[in-house]
Amino acid sequence: MANELLRKIPKVDDILKHKDWERLARQYPEDVAKDALRECLDELRLSIKEGKTAAVPPISDIIGAAQKRAAFVTAPRLKRVINGTGIIIHTNLGRSLLAKKAVDAIVNAASHYTNLEYDLKKGMRGDRYEHCTHILKRLTGAEGALVVNNNAGAVFLILNTLAEGKEVIISRGELVEIGGSFRIPDVMKKSGALLKEVGTTNRTYTEDYERAITGNTGLLMKAHTSNFRIRGFAREASAEELAALGRKYNIPTYYDAGSGLFYPMGEANMHGEPLITTEIKKGLDVLSFSGDKLLGAPQAGIIIGDSVCIDMMKKNPLTRALRPDKFTLAALENTLLLYLDMDAAKQEIPTLAMIYQDSNFLKRRARRIATAIRKRCPDLIVSGVATHSEAGGGSLPDVVIPSFALALQPQAMSVGHFEERLRSLDIPVIGRIERERLVLDMRTVLKDDEPFLVAGIETALRG
Repeated sequence: MANELLRKIPKVDDILKHKDWERLARQYPEDVAKDALRECLDELRLSIKEGKTAAVPPISDIIGAAQKRAAFVTAPRLKRVINGTGIIIHTNLGRSLLAKKAVDAIVNAASHYTNLEYDLKKGMRGDRYEHCTHILKRLTGAEGALVVNNNAGAVFLILNTLAEGKEVIISRGELVEIGGSFRIPDVMKKSGALLKEVGTTNRTYTEDYERAITGNTGLLMKAHTSNFRIRGFAREASAEELAALGRKYNIPTYYDAGSGLFYPMGEANMHGEPLITTEIKKGLDVLSFSGDKLLGAPQAGIIIGDSVCIDMMKKNPLTRALRPDKFTLAALENTLLLYLDMDAAKQEIPTLAMIYQDSNFLKRRARRIATAIRKRCPDLIVSGVATHSEAGGGSLPDVVIPSFALALQPQAMSVGHFEERLRSLDIPVIGRIERERLVLDMRTVLKDDEPFLVAGIETALRG
């Protein structure tokens, strides 16, 4: 039976003469189309041999399967999604969205030549880092600044520049691991610095640092525990104490501040999130932080502090390997410029705007969208529910933000299958399942997402 079916599979030459193939061949590159056809035929042969197929499909169906495969091959893997999770700085979904001015700056840099490394005043080669240095120094009061491709790179560069072959003293309670298995001890080892941990998990004093200082001490380091907190019987050396100790023994001091908070959030600061503009005044030599978290900029590692230390890092050969491209610098500079007016920053930087969205406003949005969904999907139970959003990205782990969400309960399929269909859309919808309902938090659903959300829900229900 299998051999008979195998003989009935149309020859490739016959398929290539079919009228439907002409249409497919015009739509995709020839090699892609033919590879897709071969893969479909191989899959069909295997299915017949395993007894899973009882009949050979017509040529038009085989070409249709090849077309779907060719479409998949030629489709970009990185695509727009609708974030209904309520997690604002969602690492898996690309972290912070950019302000319009930052997006426009990227488009401008992509579409035209720029003075990336050209000094317009001197008419000669310039420094790419100067485009962001001026505004970082103005906003923070730091002597110097340097931008690399992410904060992990910043940590690595600082340790390698200031403490290669020397001991770095850090509290045992600050030897953190963040997303992607990024561990400070591992990075320190790769940088060539020697880890020297002091204190205990929950209590470390300035005296612990001082007792550990030797002639081979290269750096005193402090790390913000971005995505967890130690409560209760706890103590840590403050930035001021560490800075004073560094001055006493002429040892540089460094603070990995994590999320890059520039906007004074009040409640956030009460939960221990360091405000960069405050921390730099405490006397530490170097600080580093992320661009794509609470700062609301593109992925970048930002280093500020003592100009001598910054100049040493600029001369380190690793800096070239870690340097940001023109798109990052354009978007970062234009995001930072918004912070010259804090009220404008709160309104125009999406990360800040989403954090401050009023839950009552979100409730009204949810009700309006729910009405549109009910009209198009009468067999879907739609309700509004109070919920809580999160900052995400390892930022503000103790802060929950009151929010409002849509709760969707399909009648003709399981909620798990419904959620899977939503993820398979051309513009996927990402939510979370709670109590056999799919929950979509309105805080992270953008205004221009709304028509695609409603249409996508209908498509997922209809199949």
